[in-house]
This record gives sequence, structure tokens and C-alpha cells, in this order.
Amino acid sequence: MGGAEMAGAARKSDLAVRTASAVVMLAIAGTALWMDGVVLQFFLALVAFLVVLEWRGLVVRFPDDNLAKSVWMGVGGVYVAIACGAALLLTMAGLFVPLLAAVIGTDVGAYFAGRLIGGPKIAPAISPSKTWAGLFGGMAGAALLLNLAVHFGVGGALPADPPRLAALGASLAAVAQAGDFFESWMKRRAGVKDSGTLIPGHGGMFDRVDGLLPVCIAAFLVFRNMGLMP
Repeated sequence: MGGAEMAGAARKSDLAVRTASAVVMLAIAGTALWMDGVVLQFFLALVAFLVVLEWRGLVVRFPDDNLAKSVWMGVGGVYVAIACGAALLLTMAGLFVPLLAAVIGTDVGAYFAGRLIGGPKIAPAISPSKTWAGLFGGMAGAALLLNLAVHFGVGGALPADPPRLAALGASLAAVAQAGDFFESWMKRRAGVKDSGTLIPGHGGMFDRVDGLLPVCIAAFLVFRNMGLMP
């Protein structure tokens, strides 16, 4: 088998692993959301615990002194706790599912736009694969999926206003991309490719929720300002 064929086979194998892992992750998260209550609280607490562990694993590799590392540890604990608390409150208000749809739309839109269009990089020193086309594709994907979520009745109390939903989705996509860049910066600083090895083909838990964490915080503030949160 030639080099090109071996590379193609490796990509197919990696895609299969990534797809299987994604299906399992969605099944677990979906079950927790469906069961709600204590199960969902336990699931969010577990996610928070795993993210904090991976955050610590990155920080200990930072080229900083112990005091700076301690500050980073504290920042991580507060950041993750606030994000997971916001996620729980959004779930109780019936607004987490459309939010999750927007984040998924961001990832899918960014992936395909980045692959099909390519073009100039946003910040190659931090994340070499992120392009402006991917950013705009992610914004379009989030706008589309958020509108679809509301259209099919899983948008919670969000008003069925397509232009406003599109603007909200695009804004949340930009926040998600910022969270992605922040984690990429942390990994660069730590000198690692992934935050962990928990999820085959995807890296660690932090790799999967890096965009969702800041989006939960931002969405909570926005939805509360809109009068949709208690």
C-alpha cells in the first residue's frame, strides 16, 4: 500500500472512530437531558469535574511559577462552575436544547466551510486550522440550527423571529469560537495537542465543551436580559 493510500485509510479509520465516539457522547448527553433531575445534575457535575481535571493537566505544564499556576487553577474552577451552573439553569428554563443546537451548528458549519472554502487563517499561531471561512460558516450553521430548533418546537420560550434568532445564533457562534481559541491557546502554552485522551478521536472533555462553556454563560446573560430566565 502506497503512502497516499495509507494516509487515506488512516483518515477513514479516524473518521469512523470520531463518528462512533460522537454517537456515544450524544446518546449519553441526550439520556441525561431526557431523565433530568438528579441524573442531569450528576452528569453536569461529572463534566465539570473532568474539565477541571484536564484544565489542571494543562496548567501544570505552563512555563509559569507556582503562584501563577495557582491563580490559573482558581480561574479554571470558577469558570467551569459558573458555566455548568448556567447550563443547569438554562436546562430548567427549557433553553439548553436550542443552545446546544446552535453550538452543534457552529461546529458543523465551521468544519465544512473550513474544508470546502479554506482561505486565510484567523490566528495561525494559536490554532492553525481555523479560517475566516470556518468562522462565518459556523455562524451560518448556528443561525440555521437555532431557527430549526424553534421551528420544530424545541426552542423553549424563544420567540419565533427568524432574523433575531439568526443574529442570536451567529453571535453565540462567535462566542463559541472564542472559547475554542482560548482552549487552543492553553494547549499551545502547555505544549500538548489535546486536553486529554478520554474520548477516542476527540481528545478530552475540555476539547468537546471548550465552546459550550462560554456560550452557556453568555446565553444565560442574554436570555435573562430578554426576560426568559427567572
